[in-house]
Amino acid sequence: MITFEVNDMTCGHCVSTITKALRATDKDAKVAIDLASHRVQVEPVSADAQELAEAIKEAGYTPVAVMADSSAAPSKRAGSCCGGCH
Repeated sequence: MITFEVNDMTCGHCVSTITKALRATDKDAKVAIDLASHRVQVEPVSADAQELAEAIKEAGYTPVAVMADSSAAPSKRAGSCCGGCH
């Protein structure tokens, strides 16, 4: 899943324009857009993140790639035998 923040996406027309641009780049991609948080999530089939970002830019918007949430990864416990021992 590739996520972009598109702060200049402000209305339903913007959502439609971005969706069309992404589908023109990767017709089978799954696109989910949350207008309230300005988030565009794409599960691509044939395009990469750079191609998708370029499609959004060409549609007139400024996408910013959002890195995956690292807090979802399991953390190592300090002082235990699972990797944090000193």
